[in-house]
Amino acid sequence: MDYEFEVSEQPLRHTLYIRTFTSAQKLPEELGRAYHTIIEYLSTIGESPSDAAFACYHNMAMQNLDVEMGFIAAKPLPEKGDIKPGKIPAGKQLSYVHKGSYKELESVYKAMMQWIQQSEHTPTGLAYELYYNSPNEVPESELLTRVSFH
Repeated sequence: MDYEFEVSEQPLRHTLYIRTFTSAQKLPEELGRAYHTIIEYLSTIGESPSDAAFACYHNMAMQNLDVEMGFIAAKPLPEKGDIKPGKIPAGKQLSYVHKGSYKELESVYKAMMQWIQQSEHTPTGLAYELYYNSPNEVPESELLTRVSFH
């Protein structure tokens, strides 16, 4: 499959997230729990996400993923318990918007890593996925996920 990757400069974005270690098998459950907890907290402080839900992967150890799960916020917001304020740093990013099943993302990652090895792009080591819709809203074939390396 041919991928058209985009390299762009992105502004700093504020986030609220929960960070955990989990296996790839338990990731959907962990994402759902984290997003629900953060949305409840946002509603209690009169705020809402300013953009998509996200996951930030600090490693790719499928049995012990180190992952931040949360939402992009319009401004810095206070922490509460496991919910922490964070940032997606400003700077250059390589990204691709995938339409379809989450199961197909592995091939996107492989193609992006190959592109990185053949280019002058040096990622920070963090991989982000931004989820523009969810399996609760649309059929699997219509899921939109932006994969990016910063």
